[in-house]
Amino acid sequence: MGVSTASPAGPEGPEGPDKAVAVVTVDFPPVNALPVRGWYALADAVRAAGRDPDVRCVVLAAEGRGFNAGVDIKELLRDSGHASLIGANRGCAEAFAAVYECEVPVVAAVGGHCLGGGIGLAGNADAIVASDDATFGLPELDRGALGAATHLARLVPQHLMRALYYTSRTATAAELHAHGSVWKVVPRARLLAEALGLAREIARKDGTLLRLAKAAINGIDPVDVRRSYRFEQGFTFEANLSGVADRVRAGFGDDTRDQEGGRP
Repeated sequence: MGVSTASPAGPEGPEGPDKAVAVVTVDFPPVNALPVRGWYALADAVRAAGRDPDVRCVVLAAEGRGFNAGVDIKELLRDSGHASLIGANRGCAEAFAAVYECEVPVVAAVGGHCLGGGIGLAGNADAIVASDDATFGLPELDRGALGAATHLARLVPQHLMRALYYTSRTATAAELHAHGSVWKVVPRARLLAEALGLAREIARKDGTLLRLAKAAINGIDPVDVRRSYRFEQGFTFEANLSGVADRVRAGFGDDTRDQEGGRP
C-alpha cells in the first residue's frame, strides 16, 4: 500500500527495463482515497521521476477499483481540529502541482472512478488514457468540501463544468473523449498498455526538447492552475470554519446516489 515508482518492461517484452518511462502507481485500498501522507508521497514520486535525466515521460497509474477517490474523508472525521484538513489541502496542492510542473510530460492512466482529487491529478496531466468504465466528477458539495473546479475546467467546457460541479454528477470517459480531453478510451484490461504506448511514443523524442516543450506549454497556459486551486481551497477552509462542512460530512456514507454511474 502506498506510492511506488518503476520502469516498465521493454516495448518488445521482458528483455529489460524501459528507462525512458517511469510508472508512478498509487495503491491505497479499497478506493484510493488518499490520506495526507499519500498526497505528499505522490508529489515526491512524480517530482523525483521528472528530475531523473533518463526519464522522458511519466505514467500516473493506480491499482484497485478506481484511479482516485480524492481525500480520505474518514481521516478528516477522526480529527477534532483542523490539522488534517490543512494537511489535506496542502498535500493535494503539492500533488496536483507536481503533476503539472513535472519536468517531462505526464500521461494519466485512468480506470474506474476519478473523483475529487483524482480530477486534480488527471486535469493537470498532459494526456489522459481512460478505460471504458472510467467516470470523472467532483462530489465535493456532497462531502462538505470545495475545490478542483480549476482542473475540471481543463477537461470539459465551462458550463458543463459548472453543472457537473453543482450537481455532483459524473461524466464518462466517452464524453470526455468527445470533448477532446481524453486521448483514447480502451477496455480496462488494455489501460496500462495503451498508456505506456503513448508514453513510449512521447519518450522517443529528444529529452532536452521535451523538457523545453513542457516548460513552454505551461508558460502559455491561460490559467495559473496552482494559484487558481489555492484560491478555491480558501473557500473550503471557510466552509469548515462556518460549520457547514462538518454538518455535510456527518452524513458521509449515507448518500445512496450513484456517484460513478455517469449522467442520465
